This record gives sequence, C-alpha cells and structure tokens, in this order.
Amino acid sequence: VLVGPRSPVPQEGSRRNITLTNGKIVGWVIGSPPERLTRSTDINFDQQQRRTSWYIVGLSALLAALVTWIIARGLLAPVKRLVDGTHHLAAGNFASRVEVSSHDELGQLAHDFNRLASSLEKNESMRRAFMADISHELRTPLAILRGELEAMQDGVRKLTPEAIGSLQSEVVVLTKLVDDLHQLSLSDEGALAYRKQATDLVQLLEVTAGSFAERYRSHGLTLNLFLPAQAPFFGDPDRLMQLFTNLLENSLRYTDSGGSVQVRIAYEAPYWTLTFDDSAPGVDGDHQTQIFERFFRTEGSRNRASGGSGLGLAICKNIAEAHGGNISAEHSDLGGLKITLQLRYVPHA
Repeated sequence: VLVGPRSPVPQEGSRRNITLTNGKIVGWVIGSPPERLTRSTDINFDQQQRRTSWYIVGLSALLAALVTWIIARGLLAPVKRLVDGTHHLAAGNFASRVEVSSHDELGQLAHDFNRLASSLEKNESMRRAFMADISHELRTPLAILRGELEAMQDGVRKLTPEAIGSLQSEVVVLTKLVDDLHQLSLSDEGALAYRKQATDLVQLLEVTAGSFAERYRSHGLTLNLFLPAQAPFFGDPDRLMQLFTNLLENSLRYTDSGGSVQVRIAYEAPYWTLTFDDSAPGVDGDHQTQIFERFFRTEGSRNRASGGSGLGLAICKNIAEAHGGNISAEHSDLGGLKITLQLRYVPHA
C-alpha cells in the first residue's frame, strides 16, 4: 500500500491496473466500495451535526439566561420598590410612596399602596393634632383650678360661695369636655348603639326645640320652626335628638342677642333636607368646611365658656353619616350660618 488507508485491500472495490509500457502489471489503483464511502460520509455529517447541535444548545442556553435575567429585573423592579416602601411604612415613614410604572396588577398594587400610605399619613397627622388639641383643651381649665386652689391655700382668696361656684364651673367644663371626647370616640369607632326604628323627624325636632324655648328667650333669640305635618324616617330617635340638640346649642351659643334662628324641613327625593339658619355673626367661607373638625373654633372670642368644647359638630357629622346622610355649612340669608342636614329616605310603595 503506497497511498491510502493501511487496512486490508477490499476485494469488492473498483480496481484499475498500473501497467508498464512492456505490458507488465506493477500495481493497482483500488477504490473503496460505494457502501463504505456512503457510511463514512454519513458518519462525518452526523458528527458535524452533533457538534453544531451542541453549539446551538450552548448559545440558546446563554441567550435564554440573558433574556431571563433582563425580564426578571424588569418584573422584580416594581416588587422591590413595594418591598422597600413596605419597610418604610413599618418604620413609621408614612410619607413613603412608590412609583407606578404600569397599568397591570403590579401597577394597581402600587397605586393601592400609595393610597394606604396616604391614609396612614393623614391618620397620623390627625392623631398628633388630636392629642395636641386635647392637651390644649385640658390645660386651661386645669390651670384655672390649680391657680384658684393655690390662691385659697395661700389665703389670697377666701373660700366663699362665689369661689366655690367658679371652681364648680371649671369642673363642669372639664366634665363636658370628657363626655364629648367619649361620645366622639364612640362615634368614630361606630360603637355608639344605634337602635333604628320608624320615627318622625318633625316630632323629634319639636320636642328638642321645646326644651330650648326658655333658653332662647332668655338670650333674646327667636326660634322659628317651619315644619311639614310629618317627616317619617327610619333611624335612632335618641341619636337624632342628640344631633338636633347639638345644632340648636351651636346656634344658641354663636348668635348675637336680638337675632333669630329658623329651622325648616323639606323632602327633596330621596332626602329629607333640614336647614338650621341663624343670624349674625357668620362664619368665613374658608372656615365653613372646617367647623365639623374636632376642636375647631372660628374666633378666639368663642372661648370654652361660650363656645363649648368644639366637638359638637364633629359628633353631628358622625351621627349624620351613620344614618346614611351628610351635613354641610354655608352662608345664611339671615346673616349668620346655615347648616344643611340631608337624611336619605325612600318611601315604601
């Protein structure tokens, strides 16, 4: 064998003689049989395909890993922002917000998170303001009590019926404030016992106004009622009378002598609309939306002796909302304040 594989010479292959000029045969050129040639080509092609397939698998795995990493970063970014925001909320940072970058479920979750954070921030602000207001409201009558008691101990002021009456008035202020705080806390939590039943707003308002008649006369005020024959409603009579009492008390305290207060009831489907109009002085437009807040007073002259604890209208708002209604304030044509109370009522067919 001079050229080619050193394997045994196949007998079935093609064979050509190598002949000298004198006719002597000195060798052969032998070709492999067609079957063997085909098998060798197939093997080489199969090996090449295997190598190519492994290259493709490797590149596909790398490409899939790269795409998965990029997609995972995009999907986990809003989740990571939500996790960080939750940690901030847990640490007491209620001003924390997360970016809303999509409109899918994660985007909706981020939007809900921001609303929750906003509510917590508002509640925390209200809690701090509420505690500051409570301490402020309690400090003044307690300081007066302490000052007068120390003056009596030092002999500066004698223990007279007038002095005892002054102390008693401060105790009454403190008692009223504590009672109002208790009522407000119960109404905020929905813990007030509402025993709703069929009742008549006209009857409740007439009874309440009757209890104020003498006090209005003594203050030089005129109380006028413009009521229909009846105003059926499904609610708690005791809580509704408490609401009417607070509104009439508010008008009594904040209306100048010689003025008047007008109360009306009208049905504007689907609400019973009750209006409480009083004469001067009025309330500035900027303050009309604030008078239902706790401890809010429009003027410094409306002190504790004449203006109460500043919780009556806040309690009215809670009672109105518990009956499916709403309460608002605006300028009155009489020159003072107009309180509008709407209580939803749908008559049965």
